[in-house]
Amino acid sequence: MPQRDPLREQIIAQYDAMSPQLQQAARYVLEHPDEVALVSMRELARHAAVQPATMTRLAKFLGKQGYDDIREHYVAALRRGNDGFAAKVRQRTEGATAAANDTIAAHMLHGLSAQISQLCEPDSLQRLEAIANTLKSARKVYVLGLRSCHSVAWHFHYVMSLLGDRSVHLEGPAGTGGDRLIRATPDDVILVVSVKPYAVATLELTQLAKDKGLTILSITDSEVSPLVGLSDQTIFCPTESDSFFHTLTPALAISEVLCTLLAEDDRPQALDALQRADEHFLSLNTYASAIPRRE
Repeated sequence: MPQRDPLREQIIAQYDAMSPQLQQAARYVLEHPDEVALVSMRELARHAAVQPATMTRLAKFLGKQGYDDIREHYVAALRRGNDGFAAKVRQRTEGATAAANDTIAAHMLHGLSAQISQLCEPDSLQRLEAIANTLKSARKVYVLGLRSCHSVAWHFHYVMSLLGDRSVHLEGPAGTGGDRLIRATPDDVILVVSVKPYAVATLELTQLAKDKGLTILSITDSEVSPLVGLSDQTIFCPTESDSFFHTLTPALAISEVLCTLLAEDDRPQALDALQRADEHFLSLNTYASAIPRRE
């Protein structure tokens, strides 16, 4: 089990009571604990896009004498974790990145590799198993992901549709996606994918599903995501990227693992369903059976 971090728990517990600027600073601290330990307050504030004084106000809000109390907490945590799994991943990533001459492509790909490795930590694996078990027992699985998260939700729904007819994708023309919840019951679950910036419509549909008694499962990016308070079970996916855009690769990896865990739960049934799907695609001539030779 991961070591308990009282300061982290305090920040999460008091997050909703913070001003927007303090929330921005607090979220950056939560997501970059090593950076808090290693860089100056001014540099950290610049990275978090807040004023240095905001970091001081955050410390006071948390009952500390000053920002140095927060920094010392994370310095001590970093010392304790020097021989841990995360440290090894960082060292491996840094070494590989240097060998690749620090190109943008190499740096991004090594970063993604480290993020995927984080999903192998015990807490994430336990969350994956728990969510898969809940999905297995559901009558229907509603799937929701809007805007950039649509690709992850659609991928999960598409694979699940090959395995059976329990998956219902909440999308539709003219804003009718939510209509598919009309027949939802407390025997159903909804798998919601949303990362910052969180789509308002996603949160509204999630609240509607919760009001109807559905079990809420979420793939999101932070313990202070608004989805956490609505969810019965949550798994977290890193989204930070050197690109202008957040990455969805870890979220997609979670989707793929969940689909595989569900398929493996009843392998004979899954193989039968996939055989029927193959036959259907063959009848439609969906895929090329061979690449035409060029004369």
